[in-house]
Amino acid sequence: MPSAKQLGIYDYIRAYADRTGRPPTLDEIRQAKGLSTKSLVVYHLKALAAAGLIEHTPNVSRGIRVLDPEPQNVTFSLPIKGWIRAGAPVLTDSVEEAIELTRDLVPQMEGLYGLRVRGDSMRDALVNDGDIVVLEGTSAWHDGDMVAAWIKSKEETTLKRIYHEGERIRLQPANTTMDPIYAAADDVEVQGRVLYRIGNF
Repeated sequence: MPSAKQLGIYDYIRAYADRTGRPPTLDEIRQAKGLSTKSLVVYHLKALAAAGLIEHTPNVSRGIRVLDPEPQNVTFSLPIKGWIRAGAPVLTDSVEEAIELTRDLVPQMEGLYGLRVRGDSMRDALVNDGDIVVLEGTSAWHDGDMVAAWIKSKEETTLKRIYHEGERIRLQPANTTMDPIYAAADDVEVQGRVLYRIGNF
């Protein structure tokens, strides 16, 4: 099974070929994907070839041919890093389990992890108790994003929509029966941004 990094390389090769009509060179792949050596590029190309996604002819310039233009049936393993309460929260650092997903369900690959949801404070955003949310591990956010927010003073993490509100942060539930949480901007640290909800596995 290709890794997330290898599928990212595959996506780059496919996009490059679609744009230019020819595959990229090893050095172009190396630079685009931040790899240190060409031999590392070759290693990942071998894995993609073994998965049946490309043909790679060694020692041939641009010797790559895409075999499957849309590998939506390719599965990948998403780590589930614990529970997050859509209410008063808890987030674990260890990977408790993993689930197999296909790319038609969750297109983006790199830097993702899952959390199971406890509580119903986000039910109006169709995130229910027991669902899994897929997050991008990032501290970047925009107003209205659904995030896993660490409230430092409470030593808690909660799943909410986040907004700037003057000099403070508003963490807004998607449930009309619940009040928002307000905190100083320096008291809130975003640990991940929700990209997908994949339901109750």
